[in-house]
Amino acid sequence: MLRTRIITALVLGSATTAVVLLLPSWAVAAAIGVLWTVGAWEWTQFAGGRHVSSVVYTAIFVGLMLLMGPLFDAPGAQTVAAVAVAWWVLAAVALWAYPWRIPAIVVAISGPFALLPGWLLLAAIHGRVPGGRELTLSLLFIIWAADIGAYFFGRRLGRVKLAPQISPGKTWEGVIGGLGLAALVASVAGIVLGVPLGAFVSVAMAASLVSIIGDLTFSMLKRNVGLKDSGRLLPGHGGVLDRIDSLAAAVPIFFIGLEIAGI
Repeated sequence: MLRTRIITALVLGSATTAVVLLLPSWAVAAAIGVLWTVGAWEWTQFAGGRHVSSVVYTAIFVGLMLLMGPLFDAPGAQTVAAVAVAWWVLAAVALWAYPWRIPAIVVAISGPFALLPGWLLLAAIHGRVPGGRELTLSLLFIIWAADIGAYFFGRRLGRVKLAPQISPGKTWEGVIGGLGLAALVASVAGIVLGVPLGAFVSVAMAASLVSIIGDLTFSMLKRNVGLKDSGRLLPGHGGVLDRIDSLAAAVPIFFIGLEIAGI
């Protein structure tokens, strides 16, 4: 299982790195959009959707993506980021109040708020921000490091449960290990990029912390309907949502943090 997980992660990581570094921004936005669209399809399971409703839901999601195109410009992206932050604050409140039965309609309506900002803002960082390719890749490496650190430190050293009613396997030791590895990667990225190191690492840490909320929120929604994984597309990992949950929450914080820090 671990071997399969590592192989899948290496293939996905290599492919994503190549896409971010080599393709033009419109193609990167399209590639990310495909992943997010698969994620929208998987999201319907959180709402108990069947095949027909999944098709309709995903079609609406794609339509919303197309309508959001003009928001790539700075004022629009800032508004999307603000809405996203507000949504993740509500998600954090929901996590604090869990367990409670989350109605299917609430889950369905929440999908675009959870997913669309991450797609648009990641594409905006790549295409609209100076040094966007490098910053996009840095964010991916930072969040991957947080996930990898949490997984391995949690398995080795994990004792104190983080949120046992939501995700019994996650521990505070894993959180600390993940954040430590993310800080290390952020420090290296900041030096390579030549940006103010303290500010960049602070932004990266804020994004990494919020990525935990994203991970737990998606776990809460799976537990709400009795799912272990969001899908079976990725061997050893589950579905697409199981891989982008942390990133979806981290991107808006990273975007806002870059603006505040003037990077």
